[in-house]
Amino acid sequence: MAANPKSLPGTGLGMERYHEYHAEAHILSGHLEHPIEQPIEAFGRVVLEHTTNESLITKTVGPTNIEGLISFEAGHTRVVGTQVKQKTDIFGNDHAGWVTLSTATLEGYNVVDTVTADRVVAQVSTEHAMVKGHVPKVSFLGTRFENLQIGGYTVPVELDLNFCGDKPAGDRSYLEDSDFLNEVEGQYEGVLNTKGLPDSLKKKYKAEILGIDDLRKRAKGRAKGSQNGYPKLQCSLVKKIGEIPIAGVKTFGNLIFIPNFGTVALARVEVGVRPNHSEFAQAAGSSSPQPPSYSNYFTLNMFEMHLGCPVAGMTKGPGSSCNGGTKP
Repeated sequence: MAANPKSLPGTGLGMERYHEYHAEAHILSGHLEHPIEQPIEAFGRVVLEHTTNESLITKTVGPTNIEGLISFEAGHTRVVGTQVKQKTDIFGNDHAGWVTLSTATLEGYNVVDTVTADRVVAQVSTEHAMVKGHVPKVSFLGTRFENLQIGGYTVPVELDLNFCGDKPAGDRSYLEDSDFLNEVEGQYEGVLNTKGLPDSLKKKYKAEILGIDDLRKRAKGRAKGSQNGYPKLQCSLVKKIGEIPIAGVKTFGNLIFIPNFGTVALARVEVGVRPNHSEFAQAAGSSSPQPPSYSNYFTLNMFEMHLGCPVAGMTKGPGSSCNGGTKP
């Protein structure tokens, strides 16, 4: 059922406010390099995009085994886009607006009999308010690891599902919000202060901090443009990883180094901005083209593995992504 657009107060142009939903989810993707070269398809991928219609799309994948190296017992994905016309919580907060939900669940996951998990859920939801709702409020509620193990040892992982904090004031982008940028920079600094951090990671995180400085300049109008035209940054929902009693295993922030296996990044989040150009006709009486609407997107991948010897390759997932565009 199509969402009912609302008239935009005070324009005098008869323009109506509407929302285009966007959400994606997939169970697992990547590629193997050796001992066999093979792409890993995006299992269970579902996409909701360029639509103002309220929607629910789901997909389930049964037991899957990839060359005896990577397997899972089941996977489920779901994307939802809906309009909440009237909703007030017990504290009187207004939640009327457009809500998008993306969920990817992986069950019985096994990578080379080294990394295993009973259940892993990546869930992202965004809420665009009816008023001042071009930038969404984001939630990762439902995201979790259940019985994550490495080499048979349980890996205690503490997640901060509120890492992105409250929606920035004034409908500003998260990438222009000093509180959010400070949180991410603090996360980078924490990794840089880790004992035994390899030089390659030192270089990476110092570059990330320089990227945050660039974002601060952008927010003040002192810098324009970027390598790909639209800014983004990486962070993680991981607050703490407990001790793993295996010789040679080391942790650096959300990254786990496992000898004779590779590296595993947990609960990595990308926050960025991409233009959401409307393909719909202009409102009646409008004499000029409507500008593109910009909205933050949030992409969460619970595992990003770079495998070394004896198995080499890369795997990613379960992963969920949400954003959308409210216009005008």
